[in-house]
Amino acid sequence: MKKTVLVFSLLVLALLVLFQFSKYTLISGDMQIEFIMAIIAIAFLGIGLFINKRTQKQESVSSNKIDLNKVEELGLSKREYQVLKEVALGLSNQEIADKLFLTESTIKTHVSNVLLKLNAKRRTQALQIAKNLQII
Repeated sequence: MKKTVLVFSLLVLALLVLFQFSKYTLISGDMQIEFIMAIIAIAFLGIGLFINKRTQKQESVSSNKIDLNKVEELGLSKREYQVLKEVALGLSNQEIADKLFLTESTIKTHVSNVLLKLNAKRRTQALQIAKNLQII
């Protein structure tokens, strides 16, 4: 959290310095307004690309292959397996419902079916079992 606040503070400071520089060059008459706007646009493009690169999470490719046969053996439906993968990402029931365009009660039903089929009492326990079975 502190790192995020620091990064955004530095970005705001950099933008303020850029605006002051553009004001100085405009007053002194060294550059035309078009060049100043182009520099600001390039700066915002660079900042946007930097933030996008930092926030974009890359999926880690593990050396373990997912055993789809185990998924079928457990009797997990495609939707239940999809919900299990979303739970593994740490999403809440409401977030999963929004992402899959379902109601929260439907997600609750799927989660409880997954817990029953994996013989787990909690979501964390289900995830641990699923990782041991190499299905997520």
